[in-house]
Amino acid sequence: MKLLKDILYKVPIKSVFGSTDIYISDISYDSRKVTKDNVFVAIKGVKSDGHQFIDQAIEKGVSVIVHEDSIPLKKDGITYVRVQNSAKALAFMAANNYGQPSQNLKLVGVTGTNGKTTVASLLYELFRSAGFKVGLLSTVKIVVNDQVFPATHTTPDSIVINNYLKKMNDVGVEFCFMEVSSHGIAQQRIEGLVFEGGVFTNLSHDHLDYHHTFSAYRDVKQMFFDQLPKSSFALTNLDDKNGLFMVQNTRAKVHSYALKSYADFRVQILENQFKGQLLKINDLEIWVKLIGSFNAYNLAAIFACAKILGLATDEILRLMSNLESVKGRFEFFITDSNITVIIDYAHTPDALKNILQTINEIRSKNESLITIFGCGGDRDKIKRPKMGHIASVLSTKVILTSDNPRSEDPETIISEIEEGVEAQNLRKTISITNRKQAIKTACQLARPSDIILVTGKGHETYQEIQGEKKYFNDFEIAQEYLKQLQK
Repeated sequence: MKLLKDILYKVPIKSVFGSTDIYISDISYDSRKVTKDNVFVAIKGVKSDGHQFIDQAIEKGVSVIVHEDSIPLKKDGITYVRVQNSAKALAFMAANNYGQPSQNLKLVGVTGTNGKTTVASLLYELFRSAGFKVGLLSTVKIVVNDQVFPATHTTPDSIVINNYLKKMNDVGVEFCFMEVSSHGIAQQRIEGLVFEGGVFTNLSHDHLDYHHTFSAYRDVKQMFFDQLPKSSFALTNLDDKNGLFMVQNTRAKVHSYALKSYADFRVQILENQFKGQLLKINDLEIWVKLIGSFNAYNLAAIFACAKILGLATDEILRLMSNLESVKGRFEFFITDSNITVIIDYAHTPDALKNILQTINEIRSKNESLITIFGCGGDRDKIKRPKMGHIASVLSTKVILTSDNPRSEDPETIISEIEEGVEAQNLRKTISITNRKQAIKTACQLARPSDIILVTGKGHETYQEIQGEKKYFNDFEIAQEYLKQLQK
């Protein structure tokens, strides 16, 4: 029998298997519906191996099995297709099944440790404001022009991606901006997609629980640019030490942006306030509503990407001046007593450092900066003490609390964060495991003109504890407590 890779690129999936329904087994077979004439793709997932469920799939009526491992006892009436990589095969199958939808629009992928959501989301907003039909695949949400769908992963699986791209084709979407995570690249979720371009934001410590080493994490990110076609573009941040590394092997046309280095698109911060900042982009001044150097980088990438995609400079600047922060990304409100509350998704050492430095650059230092944060359970443990150190050095007071502890003991996580707090900063730090109580305490401690920073969850409206998700909204809780205190 021919390997699937020999025929998959040429023949639509309907012709190959006579079925339009494809189901993936990764976390749990039982949660997947399998019916007669469906294809069962046995994928070696993070938590389980789909090959273990092949017999169960056949019992449910599946007639085609796509697999990697050899199968010694094959059953009559079943078509077995062996491939080198099931996840990669599935991605091409999904693309074929939905009619290669990525070829019918301009798909731009945004990758990096921080800034992916902001860059992708604001590019969506900018192009919508310019009058185009636009799609978005992001951590926060999936949007098909103006129809919003919930997002469960930064980069969904290949079936979900192609399904939404097909929906975008159906309504005439011209541009789609997509977050590309390291997990999505490593797990072959973006195989079979045709990208118009790729954007690199930055690279810092994250996801080492999955990739194990920083170099492995970096190399996975580079794979995205290595796979870009010659007809596409690659936009990279030259101020990041890995900026040139990302594009060193790409066939795409390389463009660059920076704040500190000579680049194709150069940005300077002329003025920075809580209400916004004045930027100079290639000698053109613009006032924007987003603050901080990290957002200056994001806006540089947005300007450059829009320019490369053909928008006029004057139009880009006009539209950029109206862009507002993405939900959960430096989202803030100011009370009647002049207490500023900032909600942000920062959950990596670099992101936490960036946002604290930005606040410190703007504030007068006559007020207190109270930071509330925790670290997620069942995730990279190495970053915990690093984040404890950063927060305790750059804040007036730190309240360590629970984030999404998942299956871990939240107090153990807090103890590991505390290990990074130096002796002279211990007096600044208190621990309150209950996140709601932690926010309430910060509100009680805050005085007029003080700043409260709540990080880690951002746009998330839940807290995950021992496999159960309960509604939890940092923004709403802070607003509620401060209103009560002002009565």
